Amino acid sequence: MLALRLRRLDWRSSLQLGALLTAVGYLVVWPMFRLVQEATRNGNQAATDARHIAGLGEVIWTTVELAIGSVVISLVLGVALALVATRLPRRWAWMGMLPVLPLVIPAVANVVGWALLLSPKVGYLNAFIRAVLGMDPNGSGPIDIYSKPWIIIITGFALTSFMYVFIRSGLANMNAELLEAGAVFGSTPSRVLRTVTLPLLRPVILYGSGITLLLALGQFTAPLLLGPQENIRVLTTVIYDRTANPPIDYGVAAVLATPLLLAGLVIVGLQRLSLRDEGRYVTQGGRASRSSLRPTAWSIVPVTVYAIVALGLPLFGLTVVALSPFYSRHIQTDKFTFANFTQVFHDPQLSGAIRNSLVLAVGGVLIVLLVGYLVAELMRREDTPALLRRTLEFITFLPLGVPAVVFGAGFLFAYTRGPFVLYGTNFVILLVYITLMLPYATRFVISSRSALGTVFEESARVAGASRLRCHLTIVLPLVRAALGGAAALMFVLLTHEFSASLLVRSTRTNVMGTVLFDLWTSTSYPIVAAMALVMCVIAAVGVALAFAVGGGRRMAENL
Repeated sequence: MLALRLRRLDWRSSLQLGALLTAVGYLVVWPMFRLVQEATRNGNQAATDARHIAGLGEVIWTTVELAIGSVVISLVLGVALALVATRLPRRWAWMGMLPVLPLVIPAVANVVGWALLLSPKVGYLNAFIRAVLGMDPNGSGPIDIYSKPWIIIITGFALTSFMYVFIRSGLANMNAELLEAGAVFGSTPSRVLRTVTLPLLRPVILYGSGITLLLALGQFTAPLLLGPQENIRVLTTVIYDRTANPPIDYGVAAVLATPLLLAGLVIVGLQRLSLRDEGRYVTQGGRASRSSLRPTAWSIVPVTVYAIVALGLPLFGLTVVALSPFYSRHIQTDKFTFANFTQVFHDPQLSGAIRNSLVLAVGGVLIVLLVGYLVAELMRREDTPALLRRTLEFITFLPLGVPAVVFGAGFLFAYTRGPFVLYGTNFVILLVYITLMLPYATRFVISSRSALGTVFEESARVAGASRLRCHLTIVLPLVRAALGGAAALMFVLLTHEFSASLLVRSTRTNVMGTVLFDLWTSTSYPIVAAMALVMCVIAAVGVALAFAVGGGRRMAENL
């Protein structure tokens, strides 16, 4: 009886999927189409102009250097931290979350924090190092945060948390019996690591490295904030320069964005090709992995050191400068004041940007959760035509393979002309947010629904419940933790969002990240630090609320 009812609904499912595919396709594909269209407008003139950009070869090489260098750093640190975290004593197991916490610091705030610490002349950490080494206290260095190597290091540190999440998840799902078997047969821990652990981690290493490489290729914040002093440019900063500063040339910007778009598609394709035989990496067994080695108190040290360096130091720099009346190499605690925070909340432009960010982030999360849930449900239903399902899947996950700054450029081109002219309104930023977050919401729902199965839904349908009632009363409560996890992640990412927002914002549509950049360029460093800390607190509060709604420990397992 149920099967008959489902067959009768096939045509309705096709219509629903077609309508959803059209909406999602317009949202995702139209900006990319406008990007390519802008790049090819007037024949090859834009491409010719792009080739004549001074130092373009160096820009491309710097982009590649930044991407590869930061991925190597994040891969080494992420794998090492994940392996060390598996050896944490049981009562200290909570410390395994420390390498994830730097994600709560917005990228722009993180870079600003490091700049305040390592500015060659007045950076606090540089001043401390000069004092320890007996160098001239009024001199410069020894670290130059505005150099290419340090931009790569800061970017690598920022991406380490992403890599750690992937590797830690892979270790948690690995069969411990395989690791113990190697130890039983006399293999040393290092040999078990080389011959068993790392080969079984290949899928998550490849996937994590691919995602991290995409993020690194589209890296925008560190080069934009730290690069100008030494004229260090990457493709994303040149794209921004061509769309924001005279002489404005959208065609050249579109040409420069096209290689990043193609690189994203190639990397995603190579990931799928490398992992086409996923059965080789399935580990059968009854127990997940904790470690083939005994827990040790020494594992606390590297995790703590990383948390201090990646989280504590930038927050320290931001806090000291935010409480100071002006930025200097000397920390004067007797002059600490909250005046900078008062100005942040009383300045109409700054307080307006905070409200704007909150409204757009919350609105974006709520909308994309609904859209992502619908997309996931239609993708996993058996009565969905296979071709439409695969097309919807490709379009939905396309934003994962495209740098945010490229999507920002696409949206700029798409909504400055018809059929919908939205530039200068909050709607264009909201559409950008929904598009960028759609893959995350869909992945969370699909993962949770796959684990849930169809038994509960089918039982409710047999009992006479409508499809809507079934989802509202049964499915949604059971996937609440996954939705809470998705909401927490997306709220953090949206309150942090900077790259795409900077390209589509106008004087009336600023968010926290864009006003923070404006303050940085005007060298209002104490206000910059105060605004950055406000961003961190908002992100942390948002995550805490999402955890409360999503349900504590169950939600943490979905992150």
